Amino acid sequence: MSDISKEQVKHVANLARLEMNEAEVEKFTTQLGNIIHLAESLNELDTKNVEPTTHVLEIQNVMRDDIVEKGLPREEVLKNAPDHQDGQIKVPTIIE
Repeated sequence: MSDISKEQVKHVANLARLEMNEAEVEKFTTQLGNIIHLAESLNELDTKNVEPTTHVLEIQNVMRDDIVEKGLPREEVLKNAPDHQDGQIKVPTIIE
């Protein structure tokens, strides 16, 4: 079984832009190590006669048919917009 080191926890925290003090690093090293050991214990199960699956329940794709329908008139849509210009909904600039 593989263990996780404090350096690996610090590296992942850095990638996630998380600040951690030494007590938190110690805590997460222990917790993540326990999770890894638990996941690795699943390798001990005999799965020779188990069929691969992507979902535990036998479900079918329940999407409806893609049917083209007429939308609302532009004037009706623009009535609900707080601000509009030239037939388009006007929104605040978010990218400079």
